[in-house]
Amino acid sequence: MNRVCFLAILCIFLISCKEEKKEAKPVISQEIVDQQISYATGFTIENKDAYKEIKITSPWPDAKSTFTYVLFPKGTQKPSIPGKASYIEIPVKKTVVTSTTDIPMLEYLGLENKLIGFPHCDYISSEKTRTLIDNGSILELGNNGHLNTELTLELAPELIIGYSATGDTKTYDLLEKTGIPVVMNGSWMEQHPLGRAEWIKFVAAFYGKEKKADSIFKTIEKDYNKAAALAKNTGKSPTVLSGNMFKDVWYVPGGDSYVAQFLKDANTNYLWQETKKTGSIALNFESVLEKAQNAELWIGSGSSKSLKELQEKNNRYTFFEAFKNKAVYSSTLKTGAKGGLIYYELGPMRPDLILKDIIQIAHPELLKDYEPYFFEKLN
Repeated sequence: MNRVCFLAILCIFLISCKEEKKEAKPVISQEIVDQQISYATGFTIENKDAYKEIKITSPWPDAKSTFTYVLFPKGTQKPSIPGKASYIEIPVKKTVVTSTTDIPMLEYLGLENKLIGFPHCDYISSEKTRTLIDNGSILELGNNGHLNTELTLELAPELIIGYSATGDTKTYDLLEKTGIPVVMNGSWMEQHPLGRAEWIKFVAAFYGKEKKADSIFKTIEKDYNKAAALAKNTGKSPTVLSGNMFKDVWYVPGGDSYVAQFLKDANTNYLWQETKKTGSIALNFESVLEKAQNAELWIGSGSSKSLKELQEKNNRYTFFEAFKNKAVYSSTLKTGAKGGLIYYELGPMRPDLILKDIIQIAHPELLKDYEPYFFEKLN
């Protein structure tokens, strides 16, 4: 090779190196923070050297598959692990969520501005997020919880936090094939109230907000356990009826459900607390009346806004002593600007407030200055 050719090749090589160096993506400094899970049973978080691995084991009832998500800092090399996994670059900047229970978690973490779309925005009650909806920062992406795939693709979110009650993930699968990462939030499957709130750590991991999530959760955990300890020291445990009729069936919370856990921690005698069921128990009216006719309190009476409306739905409700004594309480009276139920949106994030509400109902002498946040007595 002559000298001229050699110099020409060398120049090309050097220019190429400069261009490659110029085009290299900047590395975003993202600390992989440890996270400890104390109550939640539906997910695990494990830190590796350069990435975080999250596994979702219970996204819906009788789920057969485990979902694995690998989170790695933007600008770093994509890791590779054995088996099927979704790879997500963090921190995420643009998000779509599909459940109102995700809204408080984003807000508590200071991430509401990362939200760009939601299916059926009328369900959202939070004033802070509603302001973002009203000014066009958050777009309507469907109705009744169903995502419009075309609109979602136009927004091009970096992450979709989805959920499914039945295991139907067809829409999510379609969106994932376009390159949009989808993760499943199974917080609603948790049977301990603090387990539901602890899913804020799952959400936080995608935004680098682990430390803030840990601090928030510790405060809620402390307040919850403090309230439970206060209730435990009282000698009286009032009997409690819960649930209501739907058509010809009365659904009461199972003894291993999160509702029963609240009633237990509030030191009440829930009449179905011995049943080994995490969901609802379907009963006929006669069996409920036989067991709970003399119950002192009826906590969780459905969507009726007054005793009169409750009676109009089923006149036999008047047979219960709790109805006669006007000791009927509902969590569905407090709604947002568009009619969304604040209890279902904020409640999972604030089990400490729910527990205090129930303690105030069952043991008013313990929390004399406390004003219930979710539950109200039917007039």
